[in-house]
Amino acid sequence: MRRVRYTSNGGPEVLFVEDAPVPQPGAGEVLVRTEAIGVTLPAVRKVRAGGEPGPLGGEVAGTVAALGDGVTDLAVGDRVTALCFPHAYAEYAVVGHAMVSRVPDGASAVDAVALVRSGLVARGAFEASRPRPDDTFLITAAASAVGTLAVQYAKAHDAARVVAAVSSAEKADFVRAVGADDVVLYDNSWGAPVDVVLDGVGGDLLGSAVCALASGGRLVAFSSGGGTIEAYELLTRSASVIGFQMAAIARGNPQLYARWRDELWQLHHDGDLRAHVHAQFPLAEAAAAHEIIESRRNLGKVVLTC
Repeated sequence: MRRVRYTSNGGPEVLFVEDAPVPQPGAGEVLVRTEAIGVTLPAVRKVRAGGEPGPLGGEVAGTVAALGDGVTDLAVGDRVTALCFPHAYAEYAVVGHAMVSRVPDGASAVDAVALVRSGLVARGAFEASRPRPDDTFLITAAASAVGTLAVQYAKAHDAARVVAAVSSAEKADFVRAVGADDVVLYDNSWGAPVDVVLDGVGGDLLGSAVCALASGGRLVAFSSGGGTIEAYELLTRSASVIGFQMAAIARGNPQLYARWRDELWQLHHDGDLRAHVHAQFPLAEAAAAHEIIESRRNLGKVVLTC
């Protein structure tokens, strides 16, 4: 099979395609013949950050090719999507059973990688904020796959106002079309304080996110970007910071994970939630996919296809 690796730290140019044996699933694992692979910001950051080259994880969707011991509720040929921590950028991917969900009839593999994981993160971050009626929201990385779905979730749950924070003015019309009431740029004023910030960026932007909170506001941090928060800024606002990670829900509360996933597909079926795909690239052009995300040009999800 073909898979994508990288040689050392650097930009997209260090990615290359290699031949590798088809992996075999162990106990509690599933082998998926991939059709679509979601390119994630953590994977892009991993390549850029350096260190010892390792596997590139991400969302995958395709058909079940083999089952490990103990997996009894799936069959070879089932259409599934999952989060893959080992090699996701490959024609075959091994995934943990807890991370697998079925793809309903009528939905494509590209739909699945654009909707499921990003939608679950958006839903989870929204719920982690302990939303109240008439809350105002500000969502960073609002033009990303997670951001576009988070904007839609907040609007669907009667947020009084949803502000989209983006990196450039070129994204303003797009996020307004998704449902945002207002748009702000990272480098400009973020306007009136809000009750909730859902932050998918991290890093230096965390300081601005805290300063955007109204008294008693809540910041939900769900990015892989790290960052530091000044405690004094929290004190002056009586604000709180909540960390959220989807993997903790998938592993620790599988029933909730399954319920959120089923609701997600229903919203998609009913036309109330739309996943936006910026571009699709064949597996061999993973470098081009990374370049789009690294340059912050994506409007929605970037997908590799096999």
